[in-house]
Amino acid sequence: MKRFFQPIEKDGSFKKPTISSVSSSEKDGEQTTETISESDGNNKKEPTKFLTWNANSFLLRIKNNWTEFTKFIENLDPDVIAIQEVRMPAAGSKGAPKNPRELKDDTSASREEKLVVTRALSSPPFKNYDVWWSLSDSKYAGTALFIKKCFQPKKVSFSLDATGSKHEPDGRVILAEFETFRILNTYVPNNGWKEEESSFPRRRKWDKRMLEFVLATSDKPLIWCGDLNVSHEDIDVSHPEFFSAAKLNGYTPPNKEDCGQPGFTLAERRRFGAILKEGKLVDAYRFLHKDTDMECGFSWSGNPVGKYRGKRMRIDYFIVSEKMKDRIVSCEMHGRGIELDGFYGSDHCPVSLELSVKDDADTKQG
Repeated sequence: MKRFFQPIEKDGSFKKPTISSVSSSEKDGEQTTETISESDGNNKKEPTKFLTWNANSFLLRIKNNWTEFTKFIENLDPDVIAIQEVRMPAAGSKGAPKNPRELKDDTSASREEKLVVTRALSSPPFKNYDVWWSLSDSKYAGTALFIKKCFQPKKVSFSLDATGSKHEPDGRVILAEFETFRILNTYVPNNGWKEEESSFPRRRKWDKRMLEFVLATSDKPLIWCGDLNVSHEDIDVSHPEFFSAAKLNGYTPPNKEDCGQPGFTLAERRRFGAILKEGKLVDAYRFLHKDTDMECGFSWSGNPVGKYRGKRMRIDYFIVSEKMKDRIVSCEMHGRGIELDGFYGSDHCPVSLELSVKDDADTKQG
């Protein structure tokens, strides 16, 4: 979520490690992968443990919080890690076309920053993952998807469009397809505060395209995760009245449904509800946790200093197809309290999902 009340920290750029266990081909903006036999000692055919985290600058997390986050990953041992707000620029010199799948390294500063990242990702446990990047032209937005090398996807693409011919603007999407499901990592655009192209209209267009995407890809179960920048119900925020009445510089939008905190306007919440209903999707966390949890029930926390202290929202999700809901074992927030414990330097905490293993009989039935 964009922190409109706090300056953005200065950060740098990074690089995609060589994917040594996969031979890949690229066509129309998609990557298809051919698995080279590799085992991590388990008999699972597909991923069942997932993690999503808005890192609020991946490089800064490596520089400042990597030891703690590494221990967290070692203990949780997810099969897939979805990252949002990578905030590192795509490869390509100034004025030249950018390559959103690669990390900038055409200046001495970017090469140094890239080296910091590649070193971090070449050590356990991250060396056990392949990584795909979708990056913005500047130090803004961007996503990454880490998948254990023993679980190679059939295809990876970077757009909500059926063709997958291009990356989404600002690197907001990575879609990986496995034999029996797809996983979609998104950094959803912030709604903003005004009726201007970069705010309300942009978010309306995104939500429309997202609904079209889930309907067009209903042939296979979906796991949709990431920073979705919306709190669906009152229970998903710590202070509903505060967020409903929020304004920027006293401005009130002409449409009442657009009033309030970005992510908690009636318009956004209703569109999100329509995507879930029409797409036959389930909010995995709320499926298991029906009641308010003021300690561990939110994924984003406001600046500990100022009027947003103690103000929290649940805007990071795992959304799954209804046909997968009976496989949900757990879905948890890994941060707590108003002091950002378990946030690892970000303003978002990691969220995890675990599914039960799909047996062969279920696989054959589809």
